[in-house]
Amino acid sequence: MTTIRTSRQLSAKPVVVFAAFTDPSQLAKWWGPNGFSNIFQLFEFKQGGNWNFTMIAPDGKTYPNESVFTQIIKNKQIVIKHLSQPLFELSITLHENDVGTLVVWEQEFADASVASAIRHIVEPANEQNLDRLANVIQTGS
Repeated sequence: MTTIRTSRQLSAKPVVVFAAFTDPSQLAKWWGPNGFSNIFQLFEFKQGGNWNFTMIAPDGKTYPNESVFTQIIKNKQIVIKHLSQPLFELSITLHENDVGTLVVWEQEFADASVASAIRHIVEPANEQNLDRLANVIQTGS
C-alpha cells in the first residue's frame, strides 16, 4: 500500500468545508483537477452510499468513476473507496483550528506500483482539487 498525502489550511470553519461535499451541485464545481468538469449519475451522500460520476477533461476525454462512501462523520471526515481503476481509498479529514480548517487529503492505493507510476499526476491534481475547493468556499462558484 502507498499513501499520497496533501493538506491545505482553509479560512472557513469545518461546517462550511463539509457542506462543499454534501451538495452535489457545489461538489461538481470543484471536484477534480483544473479544467475538469463532472456529471454525476448517482450521488448518495451517506455511509454505504454510491457515487457514480463522469469526469470530463479539458480535451473532452471522459473518465467514468465509481465510488462508495465508507465513512462519513459530519464536519470531521469523509472516506471514499474508489471502485474503478486505479483502486484507492480517499480519506478527507477536517481539523478545526484558530484559522479555520486544516484539510488533510490522503489517498491510499491498493497497489504500490500503480501509486508510484501515477504519483506525478496525482500529487499536482490533488493540489489543484484543493485550490478549486478553496475557491468555491471563498466565492461560492
